Amino acid sequence: MPQEQSSIQDCQRTNLKEPSKYKVIIHNDDFTTMEFVVMILKQVFFYTDSKAEALMLQVHNNNSAVVGIYTYDIAITRTKKATRMARENSYPLRLTVEAE
Repeated sequence: MPQEQSSIQDCQRTNLKEPSKYKVIIHNDDFTTMEFVVMILKQVFFYTDSKAEALMLQVHNNNSAVVGIYTYDIAITRTKKATRMARENSYPLRLTVEAE
């Protein structure tokens, strides 16, 4: 008769929690064109045409707007990509990352 083996596994508690979120904020300036801001919002932050235009107007009227809330790595990556694109096109567009 075969013997049954049983093993008892210790259950370890892991303190997993959702990663912190960060806001990406785009700031208004007098030199970056509205069309370029809309293009950045569509290509980097994946907004639709209408949402990108509405957000661009919010930036224009209020001097800044939150364009997205992401984990730290994604927030930094998108901010750097948008900033690089702006500099390549000689625009002083400024984006910042803040903890939510």
